Amino acid sequence: MKKTYLVGIAALLGVLLFAGVNPKGNTPYGLKSGTPQIKSITALTFGPAGVLFIGDSQSATVFAVATKDVAKVTTAKPFDLKNIDVKIAEALGTTKENVTITDMAVNPVSKRLYIGVKATNGLPVLLSLSSDNVIKSVSLKDVSFSEVALNNAPAEDAKDQRGRSMRISAISDIGFFDGKLLVSGISNKEFSSSFRSIAFPFTGKQDDESSLEMYHASHGRYETTSPIRTFSTATIAGKKYLVASYTCTPLVLFPMDELKPGAHVKGRTIAEMGNQNTPSDMIWLDEKDQSYLVMANDHRPAAKVSYSEIEKFQGSLTEKAVTTTAGVNFVALPFEKVLQLDKLDGKRAVVIQRKANGDLDLWTSDGNNI
Repeated sequence: MKKTYLVGIAALLGVLLFAGVNPKGNTPYGLKSGTPQIKSITALTFGPAGVLFIGDSQSATVFAVATKDVAKVTTAKPFDLKNIDVKIAEALGTTKENVTITDMAVNPVSKRLYIGVKATNGLPVLLSLSSDNVIKSVSLKDVSFSEVALNNAPAEDAKDQRGRSMRISAISDIGFFDGKLLVSGISNKEFSSSFRSIAFPFTGKQDDESSLEMYHASHGRYETTSPIRTFSTATIAGKKYLVASYTCTPLVLFPMDELKPGAHVKGRTIAEMGNQNTPSDMIWLDEKDQSYLVMANDHRPAAKVSYSEIEKFQGSLTEKAVTTTAGVNFVALPFEKVLQLDKLDGKRAVVIQRKANGDLDLWTSDGNNI
């Protein structure tokens, strides 16, 4: 294992939440100079030119931050770091039980990995990891940024029927597609499962979200309150779709052209991939002459579904499943408890996996094993 250094994380804890804006420091994409008031790092994704989007459920806001990490890397080196939670915890002066990795994203330009962490004192921490496995803090003080607050978000004290906070699901996943920030989560409306498509650069104007409905074959019912847990996009037979998965792992297609402001959209459920499980991430990878949707799961093995199988499946699951799986054929991969997943290049993925012995390891697929 390569030697690992961690630089300045403790200092980051003291600067993340200081407020202040310098309106004179204008930059491209409508960004301003200052310090974003980020309360949590729920989800991460990259946009154009090294802009990192940070979804913050606690404040029901998405921040766009210019990382200035724009040096292009054509061939990325693999990441390999054992016990990544231990390394982070040691730097924060605590134990791994008090550190939660909330999301990660690969910068598609520089191939540097960015990791969101909830520290022992509750403050969010943003880290970066280079290909030589050097971990560094990413300061969010005096940066170029913009923000968009989500309308119709659940109140900070809102609870569901089980007494759980609804605000933490205001943002469940984010992505960037066709020049727009895509946000899944829940709203404060009756049909609370929501999807937002927000133009970037942010304009300050935000249209109403779409509300979503899908048939959950494992549960045997239509659902409108469960948030999408992870999503991607795909063009299938010339039409653009949101490809989404939920807790208990139904796989659902939503036509992008129907996800309009204020619309109520019914998805087409094409697979049930196993109950008692929550999907964490999904990406598209190429293997030989096929494209595959690869989905990470917190309990069940990671799974892959070929694009061709999705394309040829024209039906929709509308009856209660009698087995744990149904619909589109998929392959269970020999990797369980993959908690984080992102695309390194066309054929490789970066993975954070809870191993059988309890270790939390960061590794890179070799193009043939995922």
